[in-house]
Formats: sequence, structure tokens, C-alpha cells
Amino acid sequence: QVQLVESGGGLVQPGGSLRLSCAASGFTFSSYAMNWYRQAPGKERELVATVTSSGVSTNYADSVKGRFTISRDNAKNTVYLQMNSLKPEDTAKYYCKAIVRLRAYWGQGTQVTVSS
Repeated sequence: QVQLVESGGGLVQPGGSLRLSCAASGFTFSSYAMNWYRQAPGKERELVATVTSSGVSTNYADSVKGRFTISRDNAKNTVYLQMNSLKPEDTAKYYCKAIVRLRAYWGQGTQVTVSS
């Protein structure tokens, strides 16, 4: 079955960096686009970044452009989110998502807290 497992979250000071990972299994990873979402307390889940199956094309929410980078390693079945210049408003639980055969799959999420 499809499984997505996020890791790499934690507590970081404003201006710091974190790299999130999402390990995928149960499907042909290299054939599907991958997405990172986040959800802050009391807010709706929002799309942060998307990478195509090949990794060639990416898209970002305006709020993270220039600070976050999504990438993937198809040999390792893993998608990454490099987050730099973190701000308190980036505090949220971060999830990876894949749509496989028209069905959406989510990981359990990893918490990112940006605070001094």
C-alpha cells in the first residue's frame, strides 16, 4: 500500500533552516508529482510546493518563493523540502501528498516550529 513518511521537523530560530524529507513506498515514485502542504493551528491546509515526476519543474506558494526549495531523489523514493530564512509564520505541521491512480495519499506530518 502507498505510504508516505515525513521527517526532519523541529524547533528552529527565525532565520534558520531545516530540511524535511518524505520517504515514499508502495507505488512507482518516479511516475508521480509530489507535493508539500502545511497546516497551522486554526488555519486551512495550504499547498507549499510541487515537483513534477522528473523533478525538472517546480512550483511554490508566493509566501515561500525564494526561501524554500522542493527536490526529489527518484533513486531513493524521497522528496525533500529545504527551508531557509524561516519565519515564525512558517510554523505549521508539514505534510507530503501524492495523488496515485486518482486517490490522494498523505503522510502523518512533521511539526516545524519557528521561534526564538
